[in-house]
Amino acid sequence: MTVQELYERIDGSYEYAKKILMMDPLIAKFALKFLDDGSCDTLLTALAAGDEAGIFAGAHALKGVCANLGFNSLSQAASVLAEEFRPGSPRTMDQAQVDSQAAQVKALYDRTVAAIRQFQAEQ
Repeated sequence: MTVQELYERIDGSYEYAKKILMMDPLIAKFALKFLDDGSCDTLLTALAAGDEAGIFAGAHALKGVCANLGFNSLSQAASVLAEEFRPGSPRTMDQAQVDSQAAQVKALYDRTVAAIRQFQAEQ
């Protein structure tokens, strides 16, 4: 699998990553480092505990990391939770909607990690 194929599998923006990091080996290096990022775990733990500040922190960090790497789908899904739990902003989602959005984030995260691991195995 090429770096470009990895980005296609995760609905990412290879063009954005290429513009920022310029070379496929560098894009690959940072995509592989994503496997060590703990922001999704922080988000999921906070969701399970009902910790609104932790939800914001985890979602905001995940959104940022994914945006910087061009992992657009996951970044956008995490952004919805970050905005919902942004301190000082009114809540607009009920618990069922939060749970649904969290499930979407988890599914996209799992898909992204699986694709990166497959990419890693093929290198």
